[in-house]
Amino acid sequence: MIKTYLTKRVKSLFALMCILQLASCDIDYEPAPSEARTAPYQLEHNTIYNDSVLKQVLDEELLLLKGQNNLNILAKNNSGMDIYKSNPKKVYVHYLPWFQSKPHDGYWGQHWTMTNKNPDNIDENGNNEIASYFNPLIGPYSSFDSHLHEYHFLLMKLSGIDGIIFDWYGSRNIHDYGLIKNATEKFIPRLESVDLDFSIMYEDRVAYINNEIEPNSPIEKAKEDFNYIKNTYFKSVNYLTFNNTKLISVFGPHYLTQANDWNQIYDVFSEENKPSLISLWGLKNSLSNHFTGEFLWVAPDHLLAQDYYYSTFAESNEITIGSTYPGFKSFYSEGGWSNGSNAWTLPRNDGLTFVETLNNSSYESADFIQIITWNDFGEGTIIEPTKEFGFDYLIMLQEYTGVPYDEEDLATAARLYECRKKYPNNKTAQQLMDRSYLYMKAFNFSRVNQIIQAIYKYFPI
Repeated sequence: MIKTYLTKRVKSLFALMCILQLASCDIDYEPAPSEARTAPYQLEHNTIYNDSVLKQVLDEELLLLKGQNNLNILAKNNSGMDIYKSNPKKVYVHYLPWFQSKPHDGYWGQHWTMTNKNPDNIDENGNNEIASYFNPLIGPYSSFDSHLHEYHFLLMKLSGIDGIIFDWYGSRNIHDYGLIKNATEKFIPRLESVDLDFSIMYEDRVAYINNEIEPNSPIEKAKEDFNYIKNTYFKSVNYLTFNNTKLISVFGPHYLTQANDWNQIYDVFSEENKPSLISLWGLKNSLSNHFTGEFLWVAPDHLLAQDYYYSTFAESNEITIGSTYPGFKSFYSEGGWSNGSNAWTLPRNDGLTFVETLNNSSYESADFIQIITWNDFGEGTIIEPTKEFGFDYLIMLQEYTGVPYDEEDLATAARLYECRKKYPNNKTAQQLMDRSYLYMKAFNFSRVNQIIQAIYKYFPI
């Protein structure tokens, strides 16, 4: 088991001042003296239970496992995962479902390797060699792994995140786009089980990628993609709606840029399921009236860009999506994926960048917030737990959203994932962890930690 300490580092850095007027919530923040931890973040139990307690817990849980349909009954009583938030501002997170790992998929995907990195190589700190300046707390992972879905979604719920915006590359099986589509669909059942909303952000450049099998025009390809969104994702009761209308974001558009393009594409929707289309900021007015809103994105000039957007474009939107991000540090050049584009850096400033954008989106006329991003390791915009920053960004988010959970609760979700990976082929241990997942949804964190410690104590690895 990874040995770890829990720290109050972030909580000692800032105090939260919630302003109930206008439902805004401000973080008063003082930067820490260093950009990252001097040692990798690790996981350690706050409470160590004695053997008699662990034996009793294990006996109780094993007896419950023998009961008829006991796990199904527990699952039925724990449908959804209701979270109290004192800050009603909706928070969504941009998510990249594009990773493959050798332990799960049999190979390392290109988003861990780019052109010149090999995750099989381990450095002196135990970190895999990946195409990023940052390392996931749990190591490089697979987007197809159900245990990852469990782990990420528990963290999101405990941090006050309301849903996910999936980066989506169309419905065709070219390049790794089919893998991204399939992984997105693997996430949805688990996402629905914890009651997280989701929507799609479409990359319109995929409509211009040709192959010999599918010679259709870009508009026809885009229509096929939007038909797929309508027929596959809109069926979920958890698809994101705003003012009773489903939302589809478009990253740009940078290729399909004429109003008539979108008039044709939009024809795939019937009168009763017409969505609102959301463009990148500053582009909506040159497109069709089917685009009713815009979203901000991370930019080199940071708050100046945000302030310019809110003062210039936001008033004409029916929907304005604010952006919050921890920083930007692209690995693309070092990884051999670009010739210097995106070479700019926006420093994290020990969390101050994240806090500034949270506060700015709270005060400005953003209908809700998109966090950029949960896990874009290639561009260095991640807020998911890393070995460099631990749970710091999720703790800041907990302070902002006003959820009654803390670092120890987040760490419990990470311990559950770690334990699952220690016992991949032990059916009984996995069943105990299935129960632990349901205890997590019921916020019985102490029981989860007891079960995990009992597994390590009484089940050989």
